[in-house]
Amino acid sequence: MASFSNYPVAQECPHTEYKHESDNNPVLRGLPLAVAATIVNNSPYLQRFFWANAKFGTIKDIASLNDVDYRFQPTVIPLPDAGVTAATAAELTASEDPAHPRQAADLAGRFHSAADYHAAYRDGSATPVQVAQALLRLIRGGPEGHATAWTACKEDGVLADARASAARWAAGEPLGLLDGVPFGAKCDTDVAGFVSTYGMRPDPARYAFFRKVADKTLWPVRKLQEAGAVLVGHMNMHEVGMDTTGCNPAIGTPVNWYNKSYYPGGSSSGAGSAVGAGVVPIAVGTDAGGSIRIPSSYNGVYGLKVTHHRTVAMNSSVCVTGPLAATVADLALAYRVMAQPNPECPVQGQFAPPHPSSAAAAAAAGGPSKKVLGICREWIAVSDPVVREHFDAAVEHLRTKAGYEVVDIKLPYLREGQLAHAATCLAEAADSARARVRPGEGHWTDLIGHANRVLLTAGQHAGALDYLKYAQMREVLMRHLAFLFAEHPGLLVVTPTTPKAGWKAVAGDEARGFNDGNRSILNMTYIWLANSSGCPSASAPMGYADPEQGEGRVPIGIMAMGRWGAEEQVLDWAGDVEAYINGGGYEGGRVKPAGWVDVLEAAKRGLGKGKGGDDGNEA
Repeated sequence: MASFSNYPVAQECPHTEYKHESDNNPVLRGLPLAVAATIVNNSPYLQRFFWANAKFGTIKDIASLNDVDYRFQPTVIPLPDAGVTAATAAELTASEDPAHPRQAADLAGRFHSAADYHAAYRDGSATPVQVAQALLRLIRGGPEGHATAWTACKEDGVLADARASAARWAAGEPLGLLDGVPFGAKCDTDVAGFVSTYGMRPDPARYAFFRKVADKTLWPVRKLQEAGAVLVGHMNMHEVGMDTTGCNPAIGTPVNWYNKSYYPGGSSSGAGSAVGAGVVPIAVGTDAGGSIRIPSSYNGVYGLKVTHHRTVAMNSSVCVTGPLAATVADLALAYRVMAQPNPECPVQGQFAPPHPSSAAAAAAAGGPSKKVLGICREWIAVSDPVVREHFDAAVEHLRTKAGYEVVDIKLPYLREGQLAHAATCLAEAADSARARVRPGEGHWTDLIGHANRVLLTAGQHAGALDYLKYAQMREVLMRHLAFLFAEHPGLLVVTPTTPKAGWKAVAGDEARGFNDGNRSILNMTYIWLANSSGCPSASAPMGYADPEQGEGRVPIGIMAMGRWGAEEQVLDWAGDVEAYINGGGYEGGRVKPAGWVDVLEAAKRGLGKGKGGDDGNEA
């Protein structure tokens, strides 16, 4: 059995009835939103009204929480076994590792993976420089529309890193499977030489925040770069991460290439759009309330929300940094590189090093290698019929074809816990937003758009008593999950990723944005539990729904949440779902969007030769 630090006491919570309620928050868009934002911004009374109307203050009235310990951070650390050392980047990305195979060439809906780039570089049919040139052409703002997925790109740096990779390949000394593979990082992620803009429109003349150039790259991004991966740039996001649509009037909304009349999801919208369109096989996102998993679901790709603090210790009780990828092999590869322990971090550095062996996965799952899916039926019932139909079919396949046992489980405080999570997100975001504006630069809300002014001015009214009760709610939920994981070794809690198939875009929202807290809460029905509890969770595509508007079927995701530290088990599950949608049970198999681009083919054909006359062959 694996050993842990801060593991919760396994204690079953008495059953609480799940009361799914339709929220009654005002829906605002267009000019009414702009007017309301101005009024609310200057009215503490209205701010408190929005807070109370969302029922965020009701958690403190739950009497059963009174004697529960506070848990302000869901940090549970799987500790390394004696004598175990962290694998090197070279070992984690070894090209001969069978854990990262290329997909079959004749597979319908085939996406390129790191193994495909590696094979092209190895046989000389393409070089990292040619790939970089093809990518730069795509994101320079051409007619293809891929530019909106990116907020910043330093072309000279991209080409320099690509040339360095090409030189290693020419010398026969590539660093491993990731050498020369392109990736992007969400623009709330510090990268040396970049300004982290958080999806806001930069105004460096007025705000010092936009003059703050990072002098250090965040640990998980740095580890990918040290493995040879080429960072293409910063990627777009929903402004300050405060919704799950990706609609961004400030700097533009990335395209959902499966159906342009639907949103790409958020807040890691640029990452979801670019990976779904084939522009990059891997991206780095953040997830405080589904911001990796929802855009992964909406764009038909894979996303991993890691154990709390697993890749980097963030200043948040709900947010983590993790990968999105076009294939499960790349999701696992990126995770293992990003999660290497940082010896300079007193928190993340304590985690057991990631290891791709099945033995490690079994240990993280509690010892036995059982495969168990836990389903809370009353929770699943919230989903639309088309989502439930796809979910039931995927679960049945996993039960009958992939060796999973299915058990019914009960989860307490599903409604109350979600409200506590949403309020925590708002309070933390409001605190961060206030810190971005210095005295004399204006009011802190001047930096954000209309929708976020309404949200965050309400969010700043979280009281100390509210926050204490949220911490007690977290402890109750974590104890109950520990009980379930002990009761059912190998358990994964499975749900749809979202209860509806996609989120339809509304004409005109691009101009001023919109605020629909009712749909936002509904959209996070399932994802919040992993953020509040700190457990790892992954989303995988399980099918496609006919659209209600526009052209192109809409991807639908399925999600699993495992025990703390059980990323390898969650990734194994994602691989089983991948086998299902790749033709192992899902009719029609996986499909690529109409706007999918073949970057490798463009590189091989020499399209988009870059600045300075590079021919793609120089070392």
